[in-house]
Formats: sequence, C-alpha cells, structure tokens
Amino acid sequence: MLDSVKIGGFISGKRKELGMTQQQLADRLNISFQAVSKWENGSTFPNVELLPELSKVMEVTVDELLAGCQKDGEELSYSKAGVDIAYTDTIKKEMAKHLETGDKRVLNGLGPFASLYDISFPEIKNPVLVLKSEEPGSKQKLAMEYGYTGSICHDMINHLVNDIAVMGAKPLAVLDTIVCGNAEKDTIGALVKGVSEACRENECSLVGGETSVQPQVVEKGVYVLTSSIAGIVEKNRIIDGSAAGEGDVVLALASNGLHTNGYSLVRMLMDRMPEIKLEKVEGETFIEQIMKPHTPYYKALKGILGKDCIHGMAHITGGGIEGNLCRVIPDGLSAVIDLDKIKTLPVFRFIRQCGNISDREMLSTFNCGVGFIMVVQAEAAAQIAAHMNNYCECYEIGRIRTGEQKVVMENRLNWQ
Repeated sequence: MLDSVKIGGFISGKRKELGMTQQQLADRLNISFQAVSKWENGSTFPNVELLPELSKVMEVTVDELLAGCQKDGEELSYSKAGVDIAYTDTIKKEMAKHLETGDKRVLNGLGPFASLYDISFPEIKNPVLVLKSEEPGSKQKLAMEYGYTGSICHDMINHLVNDIAVMGAKPLAVLDTIVCGNAEKDTIGALVKGVSEACRENECSLVGGETSVQPQVVEKGVYVLTSSIAGIVEKNRIIDGSAAGEGDVVLALASNGLHTNGYSLVRMLMDRMPEIKLEKVEGETFIEQIMKPHTPYYKALKGILGKDCIHGMAHITGGGIEGNLCRVIPDGLSAVIDLDKIKTLPVFRFIRQCGNISDREMLSTFNCGVGFIMVVQAEAAAQIAAHMNNYCECYEIGRIRTGEQKVVMENRLNWQ
C-alpha cells in the first residue's frame, strides 16, 4: 500500500536537494504550487499521468518515487538497468488513442498478446494474402536529427503500401516496431501517431505492434523503426509481370524526391560539405528537399487495379530503375528505357553536381525522378496515363521488346 506521507517527504527532500522551490517544481510540471504542497504534506498523491515527468525532474525512477525512498547502490532493479516498466506503461496508454480505428475488421485493441483481424471477403473468391516488412533505412537517423519524427513514419508506411500495390493488393493491416535506447513519451507518441495517420491515408489500419526499450543495445536517443503489412488480392488478379509482352508500354510515375533510398550516400555528402544542408534547391533548403515523405501511389492505382491491361508494376527503390524493373520482366523480353525521356528532379541534379557523381551511380542509387513504373498494354497506355495524371505526373519512358537483357538503358539522362 502506498504511503502518502512517506512519498510526500521524499518529494520534499528531493526538491530541496535539487535547489527548487515548490513554485519552480510546479512550473516544471504545469501545475499549481498548492498541488505540490499537498503532496509534500501527505494530503494527496501525485496524479498517475504526472509520475513519469515528476520522476524525471526529481532524477529518480517512478518505482523509487512510489516507494518514497531512493534505493541504495547495492540493490538492482530493471529501472536502474534503463527500463522503467511503470513509465513504459504510461506510454502505452498514450498509444491506445492512436490505435482507434473505424475498421470493423479489427477485432481487438491495445492489450492482448496479438492482434485480431477478420479476413472474410465474400467478394473475393480466392483471396491471397500479400505480406511485406520494411524499415525507412538511414533516412530515419536524419529524421530524428532534424525533427521529422512524424514524417519518417509516412515514409515507412507509404513505402510498404507501394510494395504490395505492385502486386495488385489492397492494404489491410499494419504492425509496427519501435526499438530504442530510452523511451521518451513525446517521441514515442509522435511516432505511433505518425504511423497511424499514414495508415489511415493509405486506407489501412495500424492494429498493434511492439515498443522495445533496449538500453544495452541501442544508444540513448536512437529510435529504430520497422513495420509489416498484410494486404489481399484475388488470386487470378495478381500482377507479377508474367502477362507482359512485346510492344507493351513502360509508363513512369513521378517521384517527389529521394523517397527512402540513397541516404547513406547523401549523409556522406553532407559530412563532406556541411554547408549544403541550408542551400536552396527550388526554393527549399536541401534538408527540406531530401526529407519529403515517400510518394504514396495506392490511391491513384486502386481505381484501375485488376484491369487486364496492366501487365506489371515496379516500385523504384534501392537499385534504381534497372534493379527494380527487372523483377517483373519475363525471360526473353527487355524493357528498353529511353533515359532522355526521364524528367529528372532538381534535387538529383544538385546531388550529382555537389558530389561529382556519375550517371551510372545516380541511376543505381536513386530513383532520379521515377518513383513507380507500370508496364501496360499499348492500346490502353493513353487511358491509363490519363487516369494516373489526375494524381501524379505519368508519362511514357520505354517499350517492351524481345531480348535477353531484362532492362536496357538507351541515350543519356537529361540534366537540363
């Protein structure tokens, strides 16, 4: 049973030890000094929501605060090892509001050992689950350094959804994982909120996940994000490139920047030339340009998924156009890409110039302005392009020909 007098005396002693008045402590916690006075004379307990912040200000653990004494150096505890269960529990309560969804297929919320999702789809005769895991790479380190906490979550989810959309799948449910050296309520809350918002924007649901505090493994202040998605597609509507044929048109969907690839090279460039961070590129700083969230394509695609004229799709991520388009080109065919038709973005021109990077390296590292590719029947290409242009720029960059090399690059990139 909690001893209010002992806890009050402990708070009073620690406050004085830290050289604070009751008013100063109250100001730190955004409460009245009268509330602090009542704690210290044992009249009331601190509100449970205030315990994590109060313990931080007092430089003690929540366990020590509730015990009304500071443990001696010989007694070990999980919280002294860097994992404060009581504090983590308060964070989980904050998470719950971000997991609220109107999706009736989600059968439970935060708390159970696993998430339940109803996968009965009467309209789909032969449903196939499409599964994928992803992390936002080294871009997440930049996100934490420059205050793009919520934005990096959109990167991760948009990337995930794009990866299953290429197979014709509808996104359903997402699980996320946050591994950190220390759990900061505001940061964790912003991350979970960002993931939840990104899921809603992509018409799927965040149904659960894991937050793992690992102070012996991950440095303090470092957060490592990963997530997994489940989508669904009718078996005879799977898009895998097998229907592609000679004469098909290769359509490019424009990216808005780097998306989530090439950041190790970008970080090297920034280390060598720190001044470029604030240089202007098309009216924005370089940091603003490279931290734009990954373009989501699902909403644009969903109205035409399942059409017989769509023979293959590729999400252009690490490895560039050649490294990704080759995955959906059948043996005996070549996607012949006219590099001169690609509309390169100013941020890529800037990176190429500052880093003295070859075109070959640019093409294998970055999307160079092409975030997604569709291989479509020639007769339907104009109609598909017109539909996609309602959402993002879409234009022809090549054709499918017979050949042994799955992707053939012709001409040169136009950097003008």
